[in-house]
Amino acid sequence: MLEQRIGLIGAGQMATALAQGFIKAGLTTSDRLLASDPDESARQRFTKVVGAPTTDDNAAVAARSDVLFLAVKPQQVPGAAGGLRGKVSADRLVVSIAAGVRLKSLGEWLGPGLRIVRVMPNTPCLVGEGASAYSLGQQATAEDAALVGRLLGAVGSAWQVDEKLLDAVTGLSGSGPAFVYVIIEALSDAGVQMGLPRAMATEMAAKTVRGAAQMVLATGEHPAVLKDRVASPAGTTIAGLQALESGALRAVLMAAVEAATERSIELGSG
Repeated sequence: MLEQRIGLIGAGQMATALAQGFIKAGLTTSDRLLASDPDESARQRFTKVVGAPTTDDNAAVAARSDVLFLAVKPQQVPGAAGGLRGKVSADRLVVSIAAGVRLKSLGEWLGPGLRIVRVMPNTPCLVGEGASAYSLGQQATAEDAALVGRLLGAVGSAWQVDEKLLDAVTGLSGSGPAFVYVIIEALSDAGVQMGLPRAMATEMAAKTVRGAAQMVLATGEHPAVLKDRVASPAGTTIAGLQALESGALRAVLMAAVEAATERSIELGSG
């Protein structure tokens, strides 16, 4: 179990998912967590799910916590971080999960000399299958990196990257789940079109995507190799693959990641 007490500014879905993951992994207990949120219903949901106390006082969370997560929406970060200026001591670690918000901006709002880590998580953290990345601020230490990696590992997998790559991470793993949901929905629609019941088609599509992803991870082989093993000569799969190529699926998915990455860059520059 970690010695550090963990606080969360924000008690929404991502904050709840992180707190649940930390507890489930045995890194902390509910009585060592504290979250703040101006929304009473969000506080109530957090306490119901996590079992941890909440408050509407961000400064109280900062005073009690050794590791402080900024788990608010990007547009709320300036206000939340600015409100904590002078109230976060230098021996605290601040971890921001706000998309597009740069380390430089966080440092300006929170004040100088703080240890800050910027994280890009994704919503599968809610089911313990997150794919996250994190970057260290100038004052953050190797010990901070190890701690953040351990915390994020409680809700999935995590990679340390240079901050300049976090926009690409946002485009791929941050926005990627939505792209995959569209693919699952389309596969389900196609199954219904071909006569399958809706519930069966949706579950079958989702488990097909999950199974294929597990094959990539379990075998370590290139997706193209695994694809070729399914596509037998003059068979059904190669006919379907030809349809995908005709529709430029590959190019469209690449364009989607590129567009999401560019939007992340815009959010950080605003």
